[in-house]
Amino acid sequence: MIKVIKYPGKSDWKGLLKRPGIDSIELEEKVSTILKNVKDKGDTALKEYALLFDKTEITNLQVSEKEITDAENLISEELKQAIQIAKNNIGKFHTSQKEEVKIVETSKGVLCWRRSVGIEKVGLYIPGGTAPLFSTVLMLGVPAQLAGCKEIILCTPCDKNGKVNPAILYTANLVGNTKILKVGGAQAIGAMAYGTETIPQVNKIFGPGNQYVTCAKQLVNKEGIAIDMPAGPSEVAIIADETCVPEFVAADLLSQAEHGTDSQVILVSDSENVIQKVNSELEKQVSKLPRKEIAEAALKSSKAILVNNLNEGIELLNEYAPEHLIITCKNEEELAKQVVNAGSVFLGNYSCESAGDYASGTNHTLPTNGNAKAYSGVSLDSFVKKITFQKLTKEGIESIGRTIELMAEAEGLEAHKNAVSIRIKDLGFRI
Repeated sequence: MIKVIKYPGKSDWKGLLKRPGIDSIELEEKVSTILKNVKDKGDTALKEYALLFDKTEITNLQVSEKEITDAENLISEELKQAIQIAKNNIGKFHTSQKEEVKIVETSKGVLCWRRSVGIEKVGLYIPGGTAPLFSTVLMLGVPAQLAGCKEIILCTPCDKNGKVNPAILYTANLVGNTKILKVGGAQAIGAMAYGTETIPQVNKIFGPGNQYVTCAKQLVNKEGIAIDMPAGPSEVAIIADETCVPEFVAADLLSQAEHGTDSQVILVSDSENVIQKVNSELEKQVSKLPRKEIAEAALKSSKAILVNNLNEGIELLNEYAPEHLIITCKNEEELAKQVVNAGSVFLGNYSCESAGDYASGTNHTLPTNGNAKAYSGVSLDSFVKKITFQKLTKEGIESIGRTIELMAEAEGLEAHKNAVSIRIKDLGFRI
């Protein structure tokens, strides 16, 4: 099912690990046009794009209270309970990330500390096309709420009848969104970046999406709008040895392949037998999937790589820097210590990537396309600013004043030096 590459040399790794390509110039041109229209025409442009892309005529972009109430009655109690369990777990994990204020006396009379303050206005983008990701509402809404963000705006596309998926609405209401808007795609990113008559401008935009959404986030980021990270098509890499369960490995590969035709999955193993068994399982399992055609298209750009040993496999995967990394090997915890580039790591035969996607508690909004080399996944920290504070007493300015004077003088910044000297002089008179 997936192409097998045996014992590639390091010089071949870069080309081998290349993601599915797109025409970035053409994509940027299309997205730039959409962003400009939204900036210039506001709500009018959003309604025009809803008609063009979603095939629906929208009179009111904001979801009404009645629609939220109706949505609650459209989903089962069993699903509501599942959402609540996931919310609790995500809440526990992200609450543990809160930091206490610690005052540090760096020199006698010099006090420094840092305080976390919630970003006032945040925008959450929730994909809602072929797969309405209400789980992403939890992943973004829960930490936003915990961080104390004052305004939480959620944008998600509607269907051709102008309706938003009821599970998305129920979950959005559960985590306390200020406004829920029926806007998807690059135009939603533009609306949150620039503001329209209905949608407030936000300080930071979060959320995964397709290539258009990712491109829009990167373009508005160039204009000074903060974003969580470049998060594009989903991907998973699995490193497996003879102790793995091939059926499980195949299932995990398919769980990402079904996201979209531009998703990518990678299998790395030191056993040709494992690769053969996993490929056999892929053939069996993919035929039973409702999203079979999407998964099969993704598998065409995916690979199974046979390596000399597992240490080499981890080195290769650090070069790939996957969004999700599953280690299903005998010495998985030791191998995990070697991981330096990955969005989220799953250890052992029973740690399926779907657990992180939904309910284990970790966040599933993660860096893709190799960005795990420099970016972290979304966390509580993503929704706060860290503001530093300091207080110098008379004793403090005395203790480091001469140090500051010498450094400022050496840099040729006389006014900087004088700001200290004038205080030391005044302190001398008072003494």
